[in-house]
Amino acid sequence: EGGVDLQLGWRGDRIRALGAIGAPSPYVFGSLSTAAETNFAAAGLSWRIGGRLYVRPGVGVAIHDRDSLIVGDDGFRRDLGARILFAPEFGVGYQLTERVSVEASWVHISQAQLFSSQNPGMDSIGVRLNVALR
Repeated sequence: EGGVDLQLGWRGDRIRALGAIGAPSPYVFGSLSTAAETNFAAAGLSWRIGGRLYVRPGVGVAIHDRDSLIVGDDGFRRDLGARILFAPEFGVGYQLTERVSVEASWVHISQAQLFSSQNPGMDSIGVRLNVALR
């Protein structure tokens, strides 16, 4: 797909009760395609590792609105294989101020070949501006 996607999301405080797995933060976000292609919403857990300069791996699930069967001229499927998909993500960020950080981010949504031997998936690469609301 081409075009620009706009994303808006929320990330919560670390879940201390999940300390055994590093006390991740919950998140949810929506992605809107400006090219009238695939829109999706995702939710999951992410871990901030580091200080002012940090990495943020995450894992979640996504639901999308793309057609359920798309076959290209070459005979290969171009659909995502299932309505609900895995959504791993990774970010590299820098804390600008106490309330503001910026991240380079990558989000991948796919069905991991569970529902089809073909797994085109979809990657979103971009920049995130994070602002603490409190």
